[in-house]
Amino acid sequence: MKYKKDHVYFMNLAMRLAEKAKGQTYPNPLVGAMIVKNGRVVGRGYHHKAGLAHAEAIALDDAGRLAKGATLYVTLEPCVHFGKTPPCVDKIVRSGIREVIIGMIDPNPLTNGGAINMLRQHGIKVKVGFLEDKLKAQNEVFIKYITQRVPFVTVKVAQSLDGKIATKTADSKWITSDKARTYAHRLRQNYDAIIVGVNTILRDNPALEAWFSRRQPQKIIVDSQLSTPQEAKIFSKNSSVIIVTLTEEVGQETENRGLLAAQARILEAKEKEGQINLKDMMKKLARMGISNILVEGGGTLIGSLFDEGLVDKVLFFISPKIIGGKEAISSVMGKGIARIEKAVKLKDVKLTRLGGDFLVEGYVK
Repeated sequence: MKYKKDHVYFMNLAMRLAEKAKGQTYPNPLVGAMIVKNGRVVGRGYHHKAGLAHAEAIALDDAGRLAKGATLYVTLEPCVHFGKTPPCVDKIVRSGIREVIIGMIDPNPLTNGGAINMLRQHGIKVKVGFLEDKLKAQNEVFIKYITQRVPFVTVKVAQSLDGKIATKTADSKWITSDKARTYAHRLRQNYDAIIVGVNTILRDNPALEAWFSRRQPQKIIVDSQLSTPQEAKIFSKNSSVIIVTLTEEVGQETENRGLLAAQARILEAKEKEGQINLKDMMKKLARMGISNILVEGGGTLIGSLFDEGLVDKVLFFISPKIIGGKEAISSVMGKGIARIEKAVKLKDVKLTRLGGDFLVEGYVK
């Protein structure tokens, strides 16, 4: 089948190119660029990693002199500000590009339409708005981080059909199948950080490694009383660990504070009803450059995040097993709701079969 090579066609190519760096660019967005002349791609590029060259600059270098009089397709509006690299707009203007086709406007307040105005002032034609919904989904993490200054939060749960993550004796290995666990491990490489409550450390002692990636996410423990054991597996392999606790004025001054500080960064958060203020925690993690977080347990932390309205997306791996027992550990605890009409609702729900298990994936409305 022969595809019509229109703006949507080339923008789709640029979007697929951007996807090559998935999980590698945070807190920067995924961006792909194509330079087209006489219906032929003469330059291509994508942003590989924060601090490295932007997609437009790579594509222009790839095209060289062929860029003069050509059309630039870019998934996100080019930047106009100095960061770790110079503004892309300046290079576009110097290159002799005739027209720029932009997938979506950059939500970053430092740009947000500024590049479009500047390009037009230099006599370059600009068109905006191609595959916009798909591009917003591709950069959902960046959009939330840059506009709200808090991380994008995904809750991942492996549970039985009746919503349990462990038996009454805290046995949890393994509820889901090898196929589901392998899939879940692959997800870790797409996140800046994995977060768990201290009870998960005490009960399961996980290492929280991303098996299939050289880039390891940071590991975060929510631990108001600093009761994390110094020999916990989470500290293995020179891991980057953050322990979130209460400020010294509120929390207990323990000998463990100093010992844990030698192995991890201690992040002090405000107090709320005797516990860590999760909204304050998220703001402080964002200031550290953490733009997206995978929550892996336990039920108390997950429930509290739902209570505070901090969850954006869910990944529930469900095994068709019944554990039962009121003392068995549930996947979502916290305060919960009083009326069904207040239940958390999902949108854009997908159901995937993984061996004998099922993955329910969706976004919080």
